[in-house]
Amino acid sequence: MRPRIGVTGGIGSGKSTVAQGFAQLGCHVIDADRIARALTLPSGAAIAPIAAQMGARFIDPDGALDRAQMREAAFRDPAYKAQLEAILHPLIRQQIDQQYQQACSATNAPLVIFDIPLLAESSQWSPRLDQVIVVDCQESTQIARVQQRNQLPASAIEAIMAQQASRLQRLRKADWVLWNETLSLQALGEAVFGLYNELIANYRPLQPD
Repeated sequence: MRPRIGVTGGIGSGKSTVAQGFAQLGCHVIDADRIARALTLPSGAAIAPIAAQMGARFIDPDGALDRAQMREAAFRDPAYKAQLEAILHPLIRQQIDQQYQQACSATNAPLVIFDIPLLAESSQWSPRLDQVIVVDCQESTQIARVQQRNQLPASAIEAIMAQQASRLQRLRKADWVLWNETLSLQALGEAVFGLYNELIANYRPLQPD
């Protein structure tokens, strides 16, 4: 078994860059967002239940999830978001478990990194992870970064952030906090390397149930 290290952070925090930094150090990264996207592509495992339970209007002409339609419905009525998550989350957990078992049997990665944006939003991850890294910065910095990256208006970014856990909720889940307010890419990489060394040197895996 390999140590299970969760990495999370709000939109624009630099979470994905941190996960990539661990990958460059030889860690195996399991990307929950990538799994979710694959599940909602044409012929993805989530498409049939979405169509059956939520309606064919949420499937685009190519057979994928119509993200724009779903996003609009979810902003209008949070019940749509909850219904979609009830379909996706068990499938995502199943895929994550499978990928973890494959990583343990097929790689020599010293750590398995679970890149999970919504880690703090669910209580399910605590028993599945040995340590949690929260990538943190000021909310104003999150907004500025996403504006630069995606050219979204601040109001749209704030709406996304309002649906995520608060900074405090994420920090309560943290075993390690990586403060990414003013770090350059090089400095962030160096911080990841330092944290990697700390984990390798000090990590003590939990005993299996």
